[in-house]
Amino acid sequence: MMFGYYGYYLDPTYLLVLIGAILCIGASAVMNSTFSKYARVRSMSGMTGAEAAARILGRAGIHDVRIEHVRGSLSDHYDPRSRVLRLSDSTYSSDSVAALGVAAHECGHAIQHDKGYLPLKLRSALVPAANIGSRLGIPMVLLGVLLGLNSTLVQVGIWVFALSVLFQVVTLPVEFNASSRALAMLQSCGITGGQETGYCKKVLTAAAFTYVAAAASSILQLLRLVLLFGNRRNDD
Repeated sequence: MMFGYYGYYLDPTYLLVLIGAILCIGASAVMNSTFSKYARVRSMSGMTGAEAAARILGRAGIHDVRIEHVRGSLSDHYDPRSRVLRLSDSTYSSDSVAALGVAAHECGHAIQHDKGYLPLKLRSALVPAANIGSRLGIPMVLLGVLLGLNSTLVQVGIWVFALSVLFQVVTLPVEFNASSRALAMLQSCGITGGQETGYCKKVLTAAAFTYVAAAASSILQLLRLVLLFGNRRNDD
């Protein structure tokens, strides 16, 4: 089969890309809607995201992680290299149950790092390779096609892209575990009660779906590349 036939408008594997895009858009919409809903629910404790994070880290015996404010909405993250937990505008000073859930989740990553959680170590080790894979994988495949379906370049491109897919897959247990730790710490630290913890769980579950959707989309993209070029050779 000629690439010209499958590479443009009549390529049925575009359906895989479409499914991945729909999953990501849907998951993002659910996350934004869920966070917005519970961002309007104030916590009974009155604690802000920053205050909750400080209490959780203190209770976990972690005293060398700074808590900083970062601009943006839902740009919260934990930086293991500098040991800084950064909370966004929608989390740092907010006393909503949504903010508490997100702050606790990032604390979950700090606790993972402190305890040497193996999947987090693996994900951190994969970051350089994943960056290369996401930036160069598909361009290498396309370059191989433009050079007359150069089999070696195409195959290398697929394997390089697979590194970014592996990173997405390894991210899943890391995120699920951080959320599990977060919910447990919110309760054990007396930050949220039963109903409020349930609200936080809904926020974190919606967030988890975005990672699942991203991983599924990457896997579908990799599957498409394999279906199109995986068994091709220069002498086709």
